[in-house]
Amino acid sequence: MLSLQKAANILGAFSAEQPEWGVRALAAHLGVPRATAHAYLAGLTEAGFLRRTPAGKYRLSWHIAEMGAQLTSSLPWFQEARALITRLALEVRAVAFLCILEGDEVVAAIRERHPDADIDLPLDIYLPATATASGKILYAHADMTPRTFAACTPSSITSLDEWRTEVAKVKRLGYAYSIEEWVPGQCTLGVPYHALHTAHGDTDTVVAAIGVQMSAQRYLREERHIRERVVQIVREAEALL
Repeated sequence: MLSLQKAANILGAFSAEQPEWGVRALAAHLGVPRATAHAYLAGLTEAGFLRRTPAGKYRLSWHIAEMGAQLTSSLPWFQEARALITRLALEVRAVAFLCILEGDEVVAAIRERHPDADIDLPLDIYLPATATASGKILYAHADMTPRTFAACTPSSITSLDEWRTEVAKVKRLGYAYSIEEWVPGQCTLGVPYHALHTAHGDTDTVVAAIGVQMSAQRYLREERHIRERVVQIVREAEALL
């Protein structure tokens, strides 16, 4: 088991300047064998303090960011968004989520599940940008073009022409949806979340995508009601910022 001092040394190695570590680099930084560094990283990942990226490196878990949100000014909107996700989960009776961009990766940073929700969604996972509602929103508002297309299901977007059409629709409608494009039998609906005052002085900036995920059967049956309710809840929350 990791001692508190060892855990502190490892977590302290992560910073804004060095947000990611690979096993080899961390071992050299700490002056320990690679096997030892790997064991440290695996233990902290299992405990929920770190997460492994698609490239095989490690980053701090968003659990830590959530705990520290009250003490940092870098995410002034985080606590309000956290309460908003809880409200969405309760009122829509589904899995509610908040996703952000981390470079060109889409990561689920906050997630709440109503006990009656008919699906589940893990936290701290990287999502395929072109196959999810969150990815469509975040990429569209950042004017980013995907490097690859994730063919997760037969319904996934797999070409640049399809993507451009989808992005134009997202910008026109003000929301995005993914109908069995990521996971068969599941749908997501997302809307942009605006932080009117950010640490960088920006105004009306889209900082995240917020929405709900549920079975395709329920979404298609209640699509209009769900969409109107989600948009209303998020806009009400933004008006209070």
